[in-house]
Amino acid sequence: MKKIAIYGKGGIGKSTMTSHLAAAMASLGYRVIQIGCDPKADSTINLLGGHPLEPVMNYLREHDEDPTLEDIMKIGFGGIHCIETGGPTPGIGCAGRGIIATFNLLDDLELIEKVKPDVILFDVLGDVVCGGFAAPIREGYADEILIVTSGEKMALYAANNINTAVNNFKDRSYAQVRGLILNRRNVPSEEEKVQAFADQNHLSIVCDVPRSDAINEWEDQGKTVVEGDPHSEIAQIFFDLAKKLMEDAS
Repeated sequence: MKKIAIYGKGGIGKSTMTSHLAAAMASLGYRVIQIGCDPKADSTINLLGGHPLEPVMNYLREHDEDPTLEDIMKIGFGGIHCIETGGPTPGIGCAGRGIIATFNLLDDLELIEKVKPDVILFDVLGDVVCGGFAAPIREGYADEILIVTSGEKMALYAANNINTAVNNFKDRSYAQVRGLILNRRNVPSEEEKVQAFADQNHLSIVCDVPRSDAINEWEDQGKTVVEGDPHSEIAQIFFDLAKKLMEDAS
């Protein structure tokens, strides 16, 4: 089983990258779980036809009884099992603790034993890698980290924070950075800036996603490009990445 956590600065497009990767993996016949670890709880919406999923933390606040997997998990495009952690009531509590509470609950509900996935994708907020947001790195949930970045200064700053956090745990057999996903924003010298960052940190760019109106057009319909136009150039980029990651696991 492959376990991959995808990190990146808020607004960098990591949920788009994660859901497209999940859709590509599912289309290739793999059994996929995607867990959104962001209080916005919008990681899986384009795998569910544009319909939001009730987050685990919302369910726990609003119901007295303990949830079943069916209460907090929905099946999306390609049979992808979708879960959103959500977060605390705005202004109250710690979102990171919500992630830890959700992970503990999923362990209790025997998610992996029941679904038997080939791959689990964790979509994690990465502006600050602390507390619960670092859980996929240090608690044994993920084996590999993909960092989504553009050539923008703050995106690279966040990528550096994430990479530093992972390196701080490298002696403890925790997750390791697999590489960078370049999600282009068409800033000047973008490829050179990201390549320089990669070289400085001994990382590789495993996927280069051009800026594309097609992504926005299909997301407006609650779909990924992989679902909406699977033979397109954009979809092929994610198929190639999915094959690369899964072949590494074989």
